[in-house]
Amino acid sequence: MNPSAHKELFTVRDLLRYTISQFNANKLSFGHGSDNAWDEAVYLLLHALHLPLDMLDPFLDAHVLTSERERVLNLLERRITERAPIAYLTGEAWLQGHRFRVDKRVIVPRSPIAELLTEGLSPWVAEPGDVRSVLDLCTGSGCLAVLAALAYPNARVDAVDLSEDALEVANENIELFDLSGRVSALRSDLFDQMPEREYDVIVCNPPYVNAQAMETLPAEYRHEPPMALAGGPDGMDIVRRVLRDAARFMSPAGILVLEIGNERENFDAAFSNIEPIWLSTEGSDDQILLLTRDQLIP
Repeated sequence: MNPSAHKELFTVRDLLRYTISQFNANKLSFGHGSDNAWDEAVYLLLHALHLPLDMLDPFLDAHVLTSERERVLNLLERRITERAPIAYLTGEAWLQGHRFRVDKRVIVPRSPIAELLTEGLSPWVAEPGDVRSVLDLCTGSGCLAVLAALAYPNARVDAVDLSEDALEVANENIELFDLSGRVSALRSDLFDQMPEREYDVIVCNPPYVNAQAMETLPAEYRHEPPMALAGGPDGMDIVRRVLRDAARFMSPAGILVLEIGNERENFDAAFSNIEPIWLSTEGSDDQILLLTRDQLIP
């Protein structure tokens, strides 16, 4: 970055073009809320300038104050030099239009399960009002637990994680959405320390990155807690435990919604006897699967 050239950046449009150019020149990796330089640059500017995140066009040709320009450029410099996800620099992440608090204690919220929850998992859940209990296993920041509580207004939601650090963040988000009366953060190694109870819906975004992929993760992903990503040699270590024990915690008509990312091939190899329903999202057709209780009973 050339400090002497910064004085030639006068408008939001100038800063946007410059930010994208710097992202590309420094070969940053994306995937923590956006998957391209344009979207992340827009977010960086609007956040730094305290502008509505859905309202760029009216401000593109607005002149910025020197202090505003420096605020943008300082954030840009940190993004480049630290190679940290932008969410860790701003302290927030947006998922399905909702703002969540995040920091390095948790992975950045980005699960496509969120998209399905905003639709109430229709048609697999016929009536959202009939859902009384939900489990968000491997909750991390608590974002899916919060979205589940919003989707199912009559449900109590348990947000479970092994990491005490993650549960601290989850509790912050539960309080942020004023859901302390319906959403509880619990510490457990998957199901091991959980009280016996039945859930109508279980959602789970477990660690599933296989060992070879872990070794080649871009720098941005290496800022995230490894225990929230690493899934063992084939990525299925945690998934095996989830599928082994989930049925005991499901109501008779309960469903399990499980994310496996790009590990479809490894999932099929590990569970050749299971035929899940693959759920489509905007970004994929084989990263999230659905299983019923009957399918999981040996």
